[in-house]
Amino acid sequence: MLASLTNMKQIFFLFLVVALVGACSTKKIVEAKPTVKLPKPMLTKTDSISYVFGLSVAQSVQKIEEDSDGEIKLDIDLFSEAIKEKLADKPRMTDEEMNTIMQDFGREMQAKQRAKAERDALKSKEEGMQFLAANAKKDGVQTTASGLQYKILKAGTGVSPAAEDEVRVHYTGRLIDGSVFDSSVERGEPINFKLNQVIPGWTEGVQLMKKGAKYEFTIPSELGYGERGTSGIPGGSVLVFEVELLDVIK
Repeated sequence: MLASLTNMKQIFFLFLVVALVGACSTKKIVEAKPTVKLPKPMLTKTDSISYVFGLSVAQSVQKIEEDSDGEIKLDIDLFSEAIKEKLADKPRMTDEEMNTIMQDFGREMQAKQRAKAERDALKSKEEGMQFLAANAKKDGVQTTASGLQYKILKAGTGVSPAAEDEVRVHYTGRLIDGSVFDSSVERGEPINFKLNQVIPGWTEGVQLMKKGAKYEFTIPSELGYGERGTSGIPGGSVLVFEVELLDVIK
């Protein structure tokens, strides 16, 4: 849902820029020395702002074209003409017509993004199942009834937490390709949380540990973030966590 909202903001950014420029067109910007160094002849504040607005719009255009998988290629000449007509207050399209087209385009983009996310999730799921099957055969790896896999890297000697307890841990989370998506170790700061307020793979797995232990957990997608995924984690992903249990707060 967050990704969809972000893409909708990018889609409507172009409309907002045109509207903003139109609103400002009757106001003269006071010329002054630019606060950033720009190539000549961009020596005034007007030059600087004009150039930056142009770069921002260009970035949004590129993003829309990338998100459409090449299906959308904006006509830059027509795009520029529309800006000139808006500034001259002579657009060939009403606001209502413009909004209708933008909303239809936004819905179309969202539908395509959902379909792509579903395809990607299915691919991740299949790759994850192969990874889990291979990982289960490795020395020291154990599999619980739920499908959670774990390997003891260092045994602990303290107490084990219950689901209602708060724990303090250090961890690093990776996708099966080895890329790190989150790490308290890299941040240099452990994290505290209630064990029953995290993904099911963590709730189950950390209860197997004793204070001072370090485990590697390989978590199927259904015990992680499922088919939808989350920021930085595609839907259907198997997750690999290295977790060190620093403390149990009863």
